[in-house]
Amino acid sequence: MKRHLLLHRAWVLFLLAVGVLLLVLSLTGDASAAERYQGTAGLFLSLLAMAFFAEYVDSSLGMGYGTTLTPLLMLLGFPPLKIVPAILVSEFVTGLLAGISHHKAGNVNLKPATRAGRTALILACCSLVGTVAAVVLAVALPKTVVSLYIGLMIFGIGLYILLTRSGGSTFSWRKIIGLGSVAAFNKGISGGGYGPLVTGGQILAGVPEKHAVGITSMAESLVCVTGLVLYLILDTEIAWGLALPLTLGAVLSVPAAVYTVKVLPENVLRRSIGFATLYLGALTLLRVVL
Repeated sequence: MKRHLLLHRAWVLFLLAVGVLLLVLSLTGDASAAERYQGTAGLFLSLLAMAFFAEYVDSSLGMGYGTTLTPLLMLLGFPPLKIVPAILVSEFVTGLLAGISHHKAGNVNLKPATRAGRTALILACCSLVGTVAAVVLAVALPKTVVSLYIGLMIFGIGLYILLTRSGGSTFSWRKIIGLGSVAAFNKGISGGGYGPLVTGGQILAGVPEKHAVGITSMAESLVCVTGLVLYLILDTEIAWGLALPLTLGAVLSVPAAVYTVKVLPENVLRRSIGFATLYLGALTLLRVVL
């Protein structure tokens, strides 16, 4: 019990410290910072650390990787069309690994014959239309418009997470299909927003929380493949200098995250990511305005 309390306090203090740092960066940071440090060991390690933390939260909650990293990388000066494909690459690898790990750890049974397995497959399949529409728009729209949408979407997701409560209604396949389509649109256009909607929505639709986390990881991995292929078809270049450290950092966090699902109270992480997402959305909107 004492260990959990200390971990909770450390978690809160860390989030507060990151919040102050991001506020300073958004007000005084240089949008060309990422270009100045491109190719340096410092930037590589910083990206690796950010991906580790973001994926740790994502694999623990089923939400937060792209939603956290997209505005953070934008604050560092990376353009959206470099951020999103790189995040899709890393999320494909880590989502698949996290889903398999949650299955092996007993957090969820993702065999095709189970309801959880069918839910993951349906979420991925019904997400194809939303992903296609999002990628086409992301390539065609001006950078400012995409950035504004990202900020508004993330701010709204933060409110959504904070208002979501445990305990859901009767399970419904119609709700699952709707969630998958809308969430995939967010994922394709911004690199984030899939997990918060799908995980929270599954809980409201009657899926147990631990099951929802594992299902989201597996489904999101399949959705990322679709988005990534579409970006490549549209001749969007993948920034491997960004994708590689993000993927490595994210992969390293998966074992700890899977264990966390069994140890830390989910309500603590849910509130934390809700406030953090809300805050990052506000900072992103501030950056667009400035």
